[in-house]
Amino acid sequence: MSESGRPGGNDQGATRPDFPSLVGTPWLSYLALAAAMAVVGAYVGFSKALVIVFPIFILAWLRFAIAAVAMAPWLGRPPTEAPLDRRAHRLLFLESFFGNFLFSVCMLFGIARSSAVAAGVIMAAIPAVVALLSRLLLGERIAPRVGLGIACAMAGIALVALARDAEGELASGTLLGSLLLLGAVTCESLYVVIGKKLSASIGPKRISALINLWGLILVTPFALWQLPEFGYAFIPMSSWVLLAIYAIAASVVTVWLWMTGLRRVPASSAGVFTVFLPVTAAAVGVLLFGESFTSAQAGAFALALAGVVLAAWPGRTASRASTWDAPP
Repeated sequence: MSESGRPGGNDQGATRPDFPSLVGTPWLSYLALAAAMAVVGAYVGFSKALVIVFPIFILAWLRFAIAAVAMAPWLGRPPTEAPLDRRAHRLLFLESFFGNFLFSVCMLFGIARSSAVAAGVIMAAIPAVVALLSRLLLGERIAPRVGLGIACAMAGIALVALARDAEGELASGTLLGSLLLLGAVTCESLYVVIGKKLSASIGPKRISALINLWGLILVTPFALWQLPEFGYAFIPMSSWVLLAIYAIAASVVTVWLWMTGLRRVPASSAGVFTVFLPVTAAAVGVLLFGESFTSAQAGAFALALAGVVLAAWPGRTASRASTWDAPP
């Protein structure tokens, strides 16, 4: 099977029948990528309220279960797609393992021990980590501009993770929380890399449904372990409503938007749109949860966003094709 999803053809950039209105116009693809990261940032911030009332693994399981019901009609193979081969199954599993399962675990445990503002700054390191992974896994050369972006992102993370408040406590929460959020960044970076491969051969709706199903399978044993201690009767209705919104946003809306945008945009260019994630997450923390925005956090945010632009913004001479797009 070719990268196109049809034997012997290449439909990279072609219009998919399931979402023709978005994939046909490049600027709408950019809008889809920006919206995906903004929604991710929002639910990273809102998850701070959910981890207070739901056990972590049960929260993740309920997210995948709700989304699995919503996306059940998307599991079928469209006539325009070839059957999944072994490589596609492997990529789908890895996409879900890193982008759904491990990302959810690291992010939820990390946000429970940190703040939404700190999470936003740390999540801004995604493009820098993508660049590092390209060097480690694919042997790509890191340009000086990208290296400077990585240094800015890491400096921003260190500043927000180690900054202390007036009482001498870590302003970001705990060091463990910051490390878990950095783990979530690594998982999300792998999700970007693998997703580019998948979007070349499988439609965005089906990718969303399949990786969500894998996420449900992976988290079920851990949810069953926490189930005996789960007092569901004490959960307020407002938390259930927020959970439903979180599940649809995290497992349906963001994956669909991101995979749709990747159909027309190289992964190297798509990385710059992750800037919307930290901005939205920090805004939720400050505006809705009343978290402080200290001068140290402002400096960390400036460093992190500078790292995003330097690491992810495509150079003038860069080709639209990237290493991610090449067949393995």
